[in-house]
Amino acid sequence: MKAIIQNKFGDASVLSYSDVEIPKIGDGECLIKVAFTSVNYADIKTRIGNKGKGNFPLILGLDAAGTIVETATNSPFSIGDRVIAFPKDGSYAEYVIAHEKLVFKIPESLSFEQAAAMPTVSILSYMLLHEIGQIQKNDTIVVHSAAGGVGSMLVQLAKLTGVQKIIGTVGSVDKVNYVKKLGADVVCTYEAFLEEVLKQTNNQGANIIFDSVAGDVTSMSLDCLALYGTLVQFGNSSGQAGIFKTSDVHSSCRNIKGFSLGTTRKHNPVRLAPVAEKVIELFESKQISLPIAQVFNLRDAAEAHKLIESRNYKGKVLLKV
Repeated sequence: MKAIIQNKFGDASVLSYSDVEIPKIGDGECLIKVAFTSVNYADIKTRIGNKGKGNFPLILGLDAAGTIVETATNSPFSIGDRVIAFPKDGSYAEYVIAHEKLVFKIPESLSFEQAAAMPTVSILSYMLLHEIGQIQKNDTIVVHSAAGGVGSMLVQLAKLTGVQKIIGTVGSVDKVNYVKKLGADVVCTYEAFLEEVLKQTNNQGANIIFDSVAGDVTSMSLDCLALYGTLVQFGNSSGQAGIFKTSDVHSSCRNIKGFSLGTTRKHNPVRLAPVAEKVIELFESKQISLPIAQVFNLRDAAEAHKLIESRNYKGKVLLKV
């Protein structure tokens, strides 16, 4: 089969379109023929060596949409089932293996393209909003990086829930209209958001702030987080750690919560099935959708990575396998 292989850390040129063996399934696993896979910012960080030591050769990719072609004995799945999945050894490949706990059926009415855009960002966003942030209708929330995949989903899901005010931040003004169309009430750049949040809340601050950027954005977020507010930290796309002090939280009764979908997939995968069912239903009923920024052929994965790194896109970037 064809796959995108990486043999060392580095820029996008380390990604090689190669022939590899089709993987063999074990107990409780499925073999899936991939139709589309998405490109996530986490793939960029893994490629450049953000996580440290590499287990080469490496196949990147967190999620995939496709068709089951082989199952283990007594599997709840059948050959021919259309599914989304979180594969165990990367998804930039024609065939992938996933554990049954991380495979979810999708209806015929949901296209593979739209299905491939959703697994990581929609399941993560739903959990961030409802389980970690525990949003209420009278909240004012801030969604950082609101034009990205997770940001696009957070804004739509928050709007669907009926949140009182959604403030989105973007890296450049050309993304403002896109985020407003998704349902944000106010959209501003990172440079302006601290002042804008205080203005929009009569200096009370936002109730919940969703931060995947970290660095300076974290400390600025704490400067406009309300009493009893929650800062939800789930990434550091800036490459810098966000810093806070104990005095930032105890007297103001505020809290900081961290969440990782990767950690949850590994250590508590059963949490994902009920959430996957809910978001698949929302996509099927067209209550939410995910704009596709661009679709690249699998062999052009390096170009897809360059687009992600440029930040010059809105929505999800996919690979067609």
